[in-house]
Amino acid sequence: MNPSSILIWNVRGLNDAARRNSVRDVILSSNAEIVCLQETKIEHMNQRVFLSVFGSSYDKFVALPANGTRGGILIAWKSNTCQAIATRVDTFSVSVWFSEQEGRNWWFTGVYGPQEDEEKVLFLQELRNIRGLCNGPWLLAGDFNLIYQAADKNNANLDRAMMGRFRRFLDDSEVKELPLLGRKYTWSNERMSPTLVRLDRAFCCSDWEDIFPGSILQSAASGVLDHCPPNSRVKD
Repeated sequence: MNPSSILIWNVRGLNDAARRNSVRDVILSSNAEIVCLQETKIEHMNQRVFLSVFGSSYDKFVALPANGTRGGILIAWKSNTCQAIATRVDTFSVSVWFSEQEGRNWWFTGVYGPQEDEEKVLFLQELRNIRGLCNGPWLLAGDFNLIYQAADKNNANLDRAMMGRFRRFLDDSEVKELPLLGRKYTWSNERMSPTLVRLDRAFCCSDWEDIFPGSILQSAASGVLDHCPPNSRVKD
């Protein structure tokens, strides 16, 4: 396997048919080999809903069910180019262990971070646990609902204690952030005087970067949206 791109996107729900059609258009135009959708709002992901979003190109997926119509994560891939050895579903994340023909295996974890502070602490502990179990090359991406630096927000209303917890997790996990080109923020509250925040991002360890050097994030939309889909371009 040599994925040319991974689409990572908080879709804000797949319950509406028109919304599913719009998401499918973005997925097909991205030509991504792996797709990670957050906030699906789908409690039971069945084959009919999956096909309506992904068509026939993607034939494998693993999903974290939404809690009613809250949350939900789905990772889909094309089995003709991506082989999965194992998967795991946790409270705030979904992980897939991908295998390459060259014998190089790597983990991808897609996340949708919670809103409440108590759950954010549990979320970061979950990521620590996953890293302890998922050894080797690792890519971690999605909507974290967290920031780790003041530059990630356009105002001074900051939770510095939570920023510090996030930053310590990143340091302890020894991951680096993939650069996002052409965009400073990925979320807006869409008010007249909007709050803008960088919530969607991707991190990798050095072993993963050795496999896919020069990888970047590139926004697949123009303007500030709630949420814009970052497209992870993997360069050889």
